[in-house]
Amino acid sequence: MNPHTLTLPKAIVTLLAGALFGLGLAVSTMVQPEVVLGFLRFEDWGLMLVMGGAAGTALIAYKLVPRLMKRPVLGDKFLTQPAHWNRDTVLGAAVFGVGWGLSGVCPGPAIAALGTGNWDIVWALGGIVLGALVQGWRAPQ
Repeated sequence: MNPHTLTLPKAIVTLLAGALFGLGLAVSTMVQPEVVLGFLRFEDWGLMLVMGGAAGTALIAYKLVPRLMKRPVLGDKFLTQPAHWNRDTVLGAAVFGVGWGLSGVCPGPAIAALGTGNWDIVWALGGIVLGALVQGWRAPQ
């Protein structure tokens, strides 16, 4: 079975996880670019707690859960994605960082910001989509 096949149970779990993620972003104010920019200017350290909590939870989940369970609840096996560091990875990280620093907008919080009624964020999302489209055109197939 293809691990990327979307079944109804996977779709429901994915939707609920996405809703939980979006709610967390909204409650933590990560959907407000001015809050993110305050964090990047070292004026507000609250987002460090949010990111640290998320990274810590993910680290525990990705390292501990496969040891406790033989297989995922909604899948055949735990998937791994080895990290490959190359020029494109470093360049992409730099471009992402500059865009994040200039706008205060990260893709996940930008989508969640739509749910809070922040329609000005559509401009940033348009830029994110345009950048991904350009990368898709230039990437080797």
